Amino acid sequence: MAKSGLLALMREDLKAARAQDPAANSDLEVGAAYSGVHAVWAHRVAHAMWQRPALRTPARLLSQFARFLTGIEIHPAATLGRRVFIDHGTKIVIGETAVIGDDVMMYQGVTLGGRALDKTKRHPTIGNRVMLGSGCRILGPVTVGDDSAIGANAVVVTDIPANSVAIGIPAQFRPKDGSYPWDPRLDLIDPAFLV
Repeated sequence: MAKSGLLALMREDLKAARAQDPAANSDLEVGAAYSGVHAVWAHRVAHAMWQRPALRTPARLLSQFARFLTGIEIHPAATLGRRVFIDHGTKIVIGETAVIGDDVMMYQGVTLGGRALDKTKRHPTIGNRVMLGSGCRILGPVTVGDDSAIGANAVVVTDIPANSVAIGIPAQFRPKDGSYPWDPRLDLIDPAFLV
């Protein structure tokens, strides 16, 4: 990825944090103090390095250093979309084959983990405009469709269709109807609403 492209993504990450967190007062504050933003930025650099086989070990070392600093572990091979915002990101784990879409909101304690040891697609795919509640676990090569919300502490082991809300252990989903907002990131900021 070109340097200008990476910088543009990082500016978008700042704007996403400002838009999603009412406590964010300025770009300077977000850029200096938000560990979720730092983890995403470190990942963007590590992921660019990962694309070159000769840089995979340094990319992995960078991702582990970012984990040490932020408490957020993102494998450098994982794919993050644009404007991903991690709020209070401690204890987040994003596995190697995970794919995350654009405009995803993620709270603390989220795991996008694998259920197999094979060198295959073994981590989740998260659609666009998805909200992942605190402590949720999404395990295996499942897909969470666009515009869905996963409730706090839900354990997802099957696909979740677009425009759904998933809660419970194991997670059960229901389609959004007229009583649910279309954009969970804006209207369901508090994951407790999904429990």
